[in-house]
Amino acid sequence: MNTMSSVTEKFLRYVSYNTTSEDDVDKIPSTQSQFVLANLLAQELKAMGASQVNVDSQCYVTAVIPSNTDRKAPALGLIAHMDTSPAFSGDGVKPQIVRQYNGEKICLNWEQGIFLPPEEFPELADYVGKDLITTDGTTLLGADDKAGVAEIMAAAEYFLTHPEVKHGKICIGFTPDEEVGKGADGFPVQLFGADVAYTVDGGALGELEYENFNAAGAKVHIHGKSIHPGSSKGTMKNAVLIGMEFQGMLPVFENPMYTEGYEGFFHLNQMEGDVENATLRYIIRDHDSEKFQEKKHLFLRAMDYLNAKYGPGTVEVELTDSYYNMKEQIIPHMYLIDTAKEAMEELDIQPKICPIRGGTDGARLSYMGLPCPNLCTGGHNFHGKYEYICIQSMEKIVDLLVLIVRKLEKHERNVGFDCQKAERA
Repeated sequence: MNTMSSVTEKFLRYVSYNTTSEDDVDKIPSTQSQFVLANLLAQELKAMGASQVNVDSQCYVTAVIPSNTDRKAPALGLIAHMDTSPAFSGDGVKPQIVRQYNGEKICLNWEQGIFLPPEEFPELADYVGKDLITTDGTTLLGADDKAGVAEIMAAAEYFLTHPEVKHGKICIGFTPDEEVGKGADGFPVQLFGADVAYTVDGGALGELEYENFNAAGAKVHIHGKSIHPGSSKGTMKNAVLIGMEFQGMLPVFENPMYTEGYEGFFHLNQMEGDVENATLRYIIRDHDSEKFQEKKHLFLRAMDYLNAKYGPGTVEVELTDSYYNMKEQIIPHMYLIDTAKEAMEELDIQPKICPIRGGTDGARLSYMGLPCPNLCTGGHNFHGKYEYICIQSMEKIVDLLVLIVRKLEKHERNVGFDCQKAERA
């Protein structure tokens, strides 16, 4: 199967659309521009011959490739998100193709002196002799997750142009607003029609993930009292300084810059304000559910302490859970991990089963009744100007999706039992 021209062409086309999502917008999608790509994907799916193609009012794209086998294979979902992170510009993406990378630093933007140096990004050594797609140094690339979108679309195209290849029902889904934590909020699980699924939203080739952070967001509102500094002794309450004091009460080394693997953290994402009012915005993460709860309780204890010190109502904390560790929901369906691992090994891909230091739509969907581990996309350095992806990795991932679907078609006996259990539940 020659997938390079298809998946690369699709990826380059999709990244040309600005689909940046936006924080603190009380609607889905958070940006109307996401509909442009959604409608394009729907048109392409219809042209390929997919069935039940739909773009709903919240920008969720769904489609079906009907089963062509007599086996009782599970209905398998393949899901990716269309939006890109608001952390860096996604407007006017100008991808650059580096053919047969030679191992030296890559010039992203000569005029601005922006380079991708291997001494800072040592994983580049794995791609010597291969073809890379990079940014031009002024925007992100959008491989998170337009690479996943392109890979799913290329796999769909393969099945729809090769009807002789047996497979169960394939359900395709593309979501908005994943980057702002709302990708699963309006996902039509029942209409989607899948028994189990994979998100295609990971990193380097070989990554296979079924554990992720428990996640919460926190807003700390501080109400100060502004008095002329020349006559403020005993009366001024400086909200910004109280905010700094709040931050100082958190463990220094439970900070993203000091953590890895299963270690959780508090991340101060934004701080704004003045003497009268200040707001601190945090994300809270931990794989362990007990430690996750302890982290949230620490915020409340810090609030109580500062209110006792400065007066009731000085500090208010809003805590909102975002998603939970999917592991508990995946364990009853471990054939999904075993199948993906077997397929990787057959394609000479080294499986790298590791916890996600983040989250995906699949984490939320797993708790909505759709077990949904995460597969790699082949990308690196997401959400910034140093983002890149390997063309050969995207090719391999298309092959991986095809092989997983073919393998699950043959797992009638084991998978059928799991599907019946899911229906009873």
